Amino acid sequence: MVNWSLIFRLLHHLGSAGVLGAFAAIIIVVTYAPAPEISLVGYAAARTSIAMISKWILVPALLLVICSGLLSMAATPAYQNAGWAWFKALLGLAMFEGTLVIVDAAARKTAEFAAAAAQAGQYDPAALANLVARDQNGLWALIGVAFANVVVGVWRPRFARQIKD
Repeated sequence: MVNWSLIFRLLHHLGSAGVLGAFAAIIIVVTYAPAPEISLVGYAAARTSIAMISKWILVPALLLVICSGLLSMAATPAYQNAGWAWFKALLGLAMFEGTLVIVDAAARKTAEFAAAAAQAGQYDPAALANLVARDQNGLWALIGVAFANVVVGVWRPRFARQIKD
């Protein structure tokens, strides 16, 4: 007999590793990317790399985390009545929406801006700083939500109503 709960948990952990790996890769690219004042072409390439990491690693891994987590809840009766599991599911859905709306969209927009600037040979520093700040703030917010999701999954707090006589 197939233990679906175990398979879904394994997929959930693999997807989580992909999300964390994507976050780490983005942080590394941001850290070592050349400044636009030094090399617009190198900066545009780094921003395109971030957009590709988001599109091909972060979003699919996060989709795997969400789907496998929900399927794990469906396959494990103990999770269905656990408040922490529902809270974790809501955090995961918020993280997925935030990734699509904030990180992925901002990464694509910043990459397009940097590529156009590299082609033109000049850029507006204020506009680039605004795009980069939004991109980085969104990334750090999602890393915080991911950390909270891990804490809830490990700690498993009891979210129950207190019934008083």
